[in-house]
Amino acid sequence: MDYLALFVSLPTRASSGRMRAWRALKALGCATLRDGVYVLPDTPDHDAALGEVAAEAAKAGGSADVYRLLARDPAQAAALQGLFDRGEDYVHIVAEARALRGALHGLDDAAAQHREQALRRRFDQVVGLDFFPGEAQRQALAELGALHVAVVRMLSPDEPGPAQTDVPLRDRVDYRGRTWATRARPWVDRMASAWLIRRFIDPDARFVWLASPADCRPDWLGFDFDGASFAHVGVRVTFETLTASFGLESDPALQRMADLVHALDAGGLPVAEAPGVGALLAGLRAAESDDDALLARASDVFDWLLQSYKAHTP
Repeated sequence: MDYLALFVSLPTRASSGRMRAWRALKALGCATLRDGVYVLPDTPDHDAALGEVAAEAAKAGGSADVYRLLARDPAQAAALQGLFDRGEDYVHIVAEARALRGALHGLDDAAAQHREQALRRRFDQVVGLDFFPGEAQRQALAELGALHVAVVRMLSPDEPGPAQTDVPLRDRVDYRGRTWATRARPWVDRMASAWLIRRFIDPDARFVWLASPADCRPDWLGFDFDGASFAHVGVRVTFETLTASFGLESDPALQRMADLVHALDAGGLPVAEAPGVGALLAGLRAAESDDDALLARASDVFDWLLQSYKAHTP
């Protein structure tokens, strides 16, 4: 991917011209490489738009030039692309969508519709400037979809509407004392899912670590592999599928845990503590060759995290 770089300088007295340039660059979604240097992916539209900003800067008594910028190696290319990360924008949208969904019972119909539409417009604005869309955008879209379903049900409670969820709700009573099976040498999603199963679904769960998914017996409950009873569904990772399946999504602390697991397993919405937790779990995995021992030690980490989330979640 090539980029366009606008080098612009305006005299300090040209305050109005400086403000117009700043607003134009912000509206275009420019990234700041350094003071006075603004970057966009190289497209004909961006080339024309930066040319207009450069012309306005010249009229205000400044100087501006547009150059093409090419990364010299993959690391630099990744750093340039990272300048356009919209993850934090999506984090705020997801948080507001979840909060609004939980507060719908206290709103009248008009207010609910107005707030949903406003949030959707904000999402569309972010999407318009998301030059490298990925998992975070998909997660935000899924949350807005869930909010829309809730608003539709609120407005027309007696009318048939879209399916509540693509994950059927299960009764935990039917899943007690079972054997659960997943792939050996578990990583974050499988570790966290096993922890969730034992802590919230089946306290007496027995885990089998499979050399191959084909080794899973019909009477075992498979998770986190293709064809398993519980696996990725849509944008959900297996941990999220389990929380949805057993009615655990309403727990704010578990929701924060789900966001963490998703970030470590599939990327997407940034979670501040994810790199540190990921490094810790990677160290545990390297130190423990026995998967049962690995789960026991990782479960301590997840227990501590959950307590922290409970303490810091309103």
